[in-house]
Amino acid sequence: MNDDARDPVTIALQIDDRALADRVAAVLGGIAGVRLVTHGEPADLVLASTSMSTDTAPIADDAANLSDMDAAAILTPREREVLTLLAEGASNKTIARRLGISVHTAKFHVGSLIDKLDASGRTDAVTHAARRGVIEL
Repeated sequence: MNDDARDPVTIALQIDDRALADRVAAVLGGIAGVRLVTHGEPADLVLASTSMSTDTAPIADDAANLSDMDAAAILTPREREVLTLLAEGASNKTIARRLGISVHTAKFHVGSLIDKLDASGRTDAVTHAARRGVIEL
């Protein structure tokens, strides 16, 4: 068993409704292997809630149909970090080392980026992101 398997999953909450944020924090705070992070601290996962109704919220599967600004908005801060490293040509192992995460988590983030940017692979994801203005090369 490697050390990464014992590291907690870090979660950042970005929830506008304070009462809801407190309820979610209470639930997640009681789960072994989960650590909530403070504002500005890097996280493996971001749980976000806005005032948008579910009728108007963008669906991640429709990422190809979203405007450039929406494409940037659907990426988590961690995915943006991974995308920057992808643009540098980093492997999953290098991404994991540089971000202090497991290789499995790095691979998950890369896959999520490919899906969200409607790309066919790593290079295509970087190309799509650059074309949409999400990153600058």
